[in-house]
Amino acid sequence: MLHYISFGSGSSGNCSCLYTERTRLLIDAGLGTRTLKKWFCNYNIHPSAIDGILVTHDHTDHAKSAGTLSHDFDIPVYTTAQVHAGMERNWCLRRKIASEQAHNIEKGVPFHIGDLTITAFGVPHDSTDNVGYCVEHEDVTFVLMTDIGHVTEDIKHYISKANYLVIEADYETEMLDRGHYPEHLKRRIRGPYGHMSNNECAKAIINNATPCLRHVWLCHLSNENNHPDLAETTVRQTLRAHGIVAGDDPAADFKLDVLRRKTPSPIFNLQP
Repeated sequence: MLHYISFGSGSSGNCSCLYTERTRLLIDAGLGTRTLKKWFCNYNIHPSAIDGILVTHDHTDHAKSAGTLSHDFDIPVYTTAQVHAGMERNWCLRRKIASEQAHNIEKGVPFHIGDLTITAFGVPHDSTDNVGYCVEHEDVTFVLMTDIGHVTEDIKHYISKANYLVIEADYETEMLDRGHYPEHLKRRIRGPYGHMSNNECAKAIINNATPCLRHVWLCHLSNENNHPDLAETTVRQTLRAHGIVAGDDPAADFKLDVLRRKTPSPIFNLQP
């Protein structure tokens, strides 16, 4: 069985773990190494047993500790050549990834780590490059996409493939509009290479999800322009207005949860 844990989600740092009996992967490593080691210990995950780190993009909140973990525990790091180059230039990443641990992948080209099949796909964002990941194990398809400036055909395709979906709900529009951010930053967040709002997230699910979707997690919530309860309520209500019920009720179309910024999630068992 495939299992999923989120160790943190948001601009303070992003990191999650997917694992089977044979294979352990991290997706992003944007939390500090001390924090990650603490969480690993709490979940009985030894860093030396991690088979790879998949990096979505080169912003510090997603890549901060990739080099340190790779160096200290001999973990290969997988992402596109552009993201690798961006991480090399990012002065906030003090430990760079050694050349022998830097593995280049291509969008749309599946590759294998242990018993997992992984496909990266493009996600528009104002980073050097940005990818989401589709991870397949037996009859389960897990998809993670974050820092989404706008919904592309690739994003639509991978939402439609997902049994389990982690998708960005960064901000609530009214909170952003009325908030203290300078106008240029608000434009950047709203723009086609910024982030996705709660309503945009809900619409992406409405327009592209299929009956095979079983669980959705909202990720990368803004601390200043969103709130977990607000994001969950907005997405649930927008879905319900289109005849889709998300929740824990057995009659719901799929489950819906919000990933916390600094609190690890439970272990989710991704049933076939």
